[in-house]
Amino acid sequence: MSTGLAAVTRGFRGFARYLGGVLGADAYTKYLEHHQASGHNTPPLGEREFWRDRTDRQDSNPQGRCC
Repeated sequence: MSTGLAAVTRGFRGFARYLGGVLGADAYTKYLEHHQASGHNTPPLGEREFWRDRTDRQDSNPQGRCC
């Protein structure tokens, strides 16, 4: 029984990661990885600043959004 529950749990976590990727929930994590890999001299934006900048850019230049 616990093996079946573990499989369901793994499946749900995988689906949650996929859905988060589709919805852009992992955008800040990707931004931090890119910032570090690019070798920027400035510190990265804080999470709140990142999301504010992202929504401001989307509002000023909407592309392919339903709403």
